[in-house]
Amino acid sequence: MIVVDDRREDASASPRPEPQRGFIAEWTVTIILLLFGTTSLVQAFVIPTGSMEDTLLIGDHLLVDKLSYAPSGLLSRHILPYDDVRRGDIIVFRYPVDIQQTFVKRAIGVPGDHIRLVNKQLILNGKPVFEPYVYHKTEYIDSYRDNFPSDPNVHVVDSALDMLQNHVQNGDVVVPPGSIFAMGDNRDSSLDSRYWGFVPRDNIIGKPLIVYWSYDAPTEALANPSIGIDHIIDLVEHFPTKTRWRRTLRLIHGYPLT
Repeated sequence: MIVVDDRREDASASPRPEPQRGFIAEWTVTIILLLFGTTSLVQAFVIPTGSMEDTLLIGDHLLVDKLSYAPSGLLSRHILPYDDVRRGDIIVFRYPVDIQQTFVKRAIGVPGDHIRLVNKQLILNGKPVFEPYVYHKTEYIDSYRDNFPSDPNVHVVDSALDMLQNHVQNGDVVVPPGSIFAMGDNRDSSLDSRYWGFVPRDNIIGKPLIVYWSYDAPTEALANPSIGIDHIIDLVEHFPTKTRWRRTLRLIHGYPLT
């Protein structure tokens, strides 16, 4: 099925800490969703491509928390604290070019952020950023992919051209209001905001909560909307050996970027 907001307060006022989900709260939410969740609360997805390796692997089956970024009410905010999309969050969203497709990437920039890449190094708001989750699986430097934004050397869609023409200041892409800039952790092999532009905030479905099952299957078997007979036979014959047991019930976390 699947293929920080910086709040500034008045300096004279006492800052109020925003509610955060700790370890116990995460597991509490997980259990509630597993027991009582429906498609309105939690949704299952499978990862069919390697764009988020090695954070998420091909064949990882995820439960996505659809409450994470929902607007909070006066009562609900005290029961289940809602989050803003923050830099470093892993997000699930409807692909802007084709909303029938669902993508999973990492939120790199939120509204107002300045972003560029220099020889694969992320520069966020003028500072180099340490990204321990990123994997570079090619050694060469690509003039567009790794030194972004620059003149595209591959086909990019119109929304990416609009980003390059209207949202670049002093060599940085500037994320506009209501948008997120997202990239895959497999940075050298990811179809992401560099190629199709920003993620509209309204397209975001939620955040991956847990890997409930991981199975070593090829992209062809997982990208097919219907379960093929070959995949069923493979499951019957190799379920114990191809299941990645160590990944079962693994919680998924973002990595805060500053």
